[in-house]
Amino acid sequence: MISLSDLYHVLTAVVPLYVAMILAYGSVKWWKIFTPDQCSGINRFVALFAVPLLSFHFIASNNPYAMNYRFIAADTLQKVIVLFVLAIWSRMSSRGSLEWSITLFSLSTLPNTLVMGIPLLKGMYGEASGSLMVQIVVLQCIIWYTLMLFLFEYRGARMLIAEQFPDTAGDIISFKVDSDIISLDGKEPLETQAEVGEDGKLHVTVRKSTSSRSEIFSRKSHGGLNSGLSLTPRPSNLTNAEIYSLQSSRNPTPRGSSFNHTDFYSMVNGKNANMSPRTSNFGNFGFDEESGNAGFGRGNGVYGQGNAGYPALTNAGIFSPATGPVTKKKANGAEGGKDLHMFVWSSSASPVSEGGIHVFRGGDYGNELGVGAHPKDYDEFGREEFTFGNKQNLNGNEGPVLSKIGSTTELRPKIAQEEIKATALPPASVMTRLILIMVWRKLIRNPNTYSSIIGLTWSLVSFKWNVQMPAIIAKSISILSDAGLGMAMFSLGLFMALSPRIIACGNTVAAFSMGVRFLTGPAVMAAASIAVGLRGVLLHIAIVQAALPQGIVPFVFAKEYGVHPAILSTGVIFGMLVALPITLVYYILLGL
Repeated sequence: MISLSDLYHVLTAVVPLYVAMILAYGSVKWWKIFTPDQCSGINRFVALFAVPLLSFHFIASNNPYAMNYRFIAADTLQKVIVLFVLAIWSRMSSRGSLEWSITLFSLSTLPNTLVMGIPLLKGMYGEASGSLMVQIVVLQCIIWYTLMLFLFEYRGARMLIAEQFPDTAGDIISFKVDSDIISLDGKEPLETQAEVGEDGKLHVTVRKSTSSRSEIFSRKSHGGLNSGLSLTPRPSNLTNAEIYSLQSSRNPTPRGSSFNHTDFYSMVNGKNANMSPRTSNFGNFGFDEESGNAGFGRGNGVYGQGNAGYPALTNAGIFSPATGPVTKKKANGAEGGKDLHMFVWSSSASPVSEGGIHVFRGGDYGNELGVGAHPKDYDEFGREEFTFGNKQNLNGNEGPVLSKIGSTTELRPKIAQEEIKATALPPASVMTRLILIMVWRKLIRNPNTYSSIIGLTWSLVSFKWNVQMPAIIAKSISILSDAGLGMAMFSLGLFMALSPRIIACGNTVAAFSMGVRFLTGPAVMAAASIAVGLRGVLLHIAIVQAALPQGIVPFVFAKEYGVHPAILSTGVIFGMLVALPITLVYYILLGL
């Protein structure tokens, strides 16, 4: 039976975390102490120093030779079971998709173990449970987050191939990706160049769009951006610690292709009346800064409305033309409104990390300006967004998508992200090599990767030969790592205060996602733990840690790749609010 003193001990360990979160929330929401730009500075510190050093501290102080392999096996089995079930569901069910499989895997198996789990479980079950949580953190950082990256990059590669090579993907035998491309997430304009080898197979080179570069250069030379931010794709100056914003790259940009399908058919298959060579769906794309319209035209340089004169639609799908960088200014020339920040790392070379001033307004905002609607202040406009889901057009109906085939701009029905599938894919070895290249480029830009690997290496050395870390180094690390937990919770409070809504995905989807997070995840963990022979306190720890709120890094990936970010944001924000009562319920029930 759980005594009142036990509950007080748990509350003593956990309530201070909520105090830091509430103070941060009030400092923005009620007292207006911090501006969004100042929140960016706090987030930057947490992303680059506090959380990586906190992770290093826990991992380096944990004895890797005393790991509970049965507990690790239960955690691994839980994730393998979920992956297996989702793989069958995505293959067999008409509603199954890679996007939903990734989201459900995140919701059911990847809790917030580092920030919330370690102090909470220590308060419930003592210091020994903290060591078990550290072991799970190591596996998450090294194995499971890497697997998430692999799945997201596979999705990005599949969509790129489906769009650029709908009929000839099976003939691709090699990919070469320029060194300045670090992700296939669709945020940056990419183009593919294909060459047909002597064997009749395709060798594809992926690089950043040259037309996009020429547009940006011309726009900068004409003084088109008053914010002073460069839109030229280049590596972030934050060593890839991204400060995420609500407005950052909502609509992925189109990827042009220089590959001529007609030439390929004529070279490989000869003339065949049954063949239907198809050029790229997207031609050159431009943006009219005066009106906020995106248009299609020929040639290079800066485009206005061109011959087509269409504004980019808000529901233009995953490869739809974005409306471009539109900055809403107040009367005094300052940027209006607030941005939604998150203390997370990222390897995207995104302009939102430049100085913490966010000027990108994709989709709805630019289009309303473009069609002559009355401009709205940021606080009045679009506060319900934070989703990459399908939007409605200005008339309230779901409109068609602009696509460009050859020199003719035509309308075609909208295709949902989950329905974009390649008719054929390159050989598995080719796809695997492409994805591994992209995953490696992201991992080497992730500070948590280094903290986990260095911390694990040091723990192996120190506990093997009883080597002590020099005091000058240990104190230099501890002075920042000791602040890591409080600053992480403080940054979460800022994130909640700057969020448009706590429940960003709607009540029904939120209820479903919370059920997956707090019911399905612990249930599968309980089954996996019993299967490997966990009993008693270890079984209780395994179940309670599976009922922790949603992890932060999966939300980062979802936001970056545009896969159900509203669902994951709800899991982070709402999950933090209900985490304490839910875990206490589990703690009490398991202790009966």
